[in-house]
Amino acid sequence: MMKRRSLVLTSDFARHPFRASLPPHVFRQTESDPVRLNRTESWALTRGDVSTFGATYLACFAMVLVFFM
Repeated sequence: MMKRRSLVLTSDFARHPFRASLPPHVFRQTESDPVRLNRTESWALTRGDVSTFGATYLACFAMVLVFFM
């Protein structure tokens, strides 16, 4: 017997069956939630990010240089 599926999702944000099965309070944003409020600030590059990238790049470059010598 075939399963009957509804044509409308339970939530506009839920595009996946698991997300559609979650209760609505999961998707609600509150002012006390610092993770969701500072989402754009978390993408900003810091001096530590740049220095870590530079150190990793130089280490990989040195490793490849030594490998081919």
